[in-house]
Amino acid sequence: MNTNQQSGFDQSGSGGGNGQKPLNSDHEGTLDGKEASVASRGPVSVMLVDDHPHGREGMRIILSEDAFFQVTGEASGGEEAVLLAEQLQPELILMDIRMPGIDGLEATSRIKSILPSVKIVMVTVSDDIADLFEAIKRGAQGYLLKNLSPSAWLDYLRAVSLDEAPMSRELATRILHEFLPNRSRESRVASAASTPSRSSTSQSTTPLTEREKEILERVALGEPNREVAHTLGISEHTVKNHLKNILQKLHLDNRVQLTRYAFEHGLMDRNRGPESF
Repeated sequence: MNTNQQSGFDQSGSGGGNGQKPLNSDHEGTLDGKEASVASRGPVSVMLVDDHPHGREGMRIILSEDAFFQVTGEASGGEEAVLLAEQLQPELILMDIRMPGIDGLEATSRIKSILPSVKIVMVTVSDDIADLFEAIKRGAQGYLLKNLSPSAWLDYLRAVSLDEAPMSRELATRILHEFLPNRSRESRVASAASTPSRSSTSQSTTPLTEREKEILERVALGEPNREVAHTLGISEHTVKNHLKNILQKLHLDNRVQLTRYAFEHGLMDRNRGPESF
């Protein structure tokens, strides 16, 4: 097995051989305001986790192209990653999903229990749906394929670091089909009313405003902030503020969880799901 096959990285800048896109791939243009804020306190600290040395090398080479990031630690396995994360407390972790012993999924769970604010992006050679949803449930912020171009990696990781990574329509569609395979909108509403959860309890005590519900729906359809702002006739800054409030009210971490919440709690009409766009 050669280096590229082992690590799964395409460093040619072409985006890989199979044309796949990252599951959260709709970027939002410039991020200059927040970038300036982040730059004022130094680069984003990153920890790399991969059991293959070539895999870590590939990630390190990509990140070295952008002064926005600084690799502060590397781990060759899940158990080492948990210990090192607690010691270094990085802001961003790139986590290989398949590793012997404690795999990336379990390591993500353990790290998030220790460092709930850390952003973890899963890295893999395939977009297996079961792994994707398990990673989301365990607290991952996103998901990257190893065959993407370096520029796609850097664009997406910048967006994640700045809390600006929108849900792709592909991922929104997958969530729709995964969580609502045979349920009508009426049964979802009834289920949400009769089976309280942490999120539904949060909503009952801190209800969303009509504007927040509108924004939640657009986000669940896979729209980036700019498109949401245009659709609703408000500024992009206002959309960002509303999203922050929504996440706080529902005790959620990211757009992936918001989308799942919207579908599970009957806030979306299946006929208006992202597959119709």
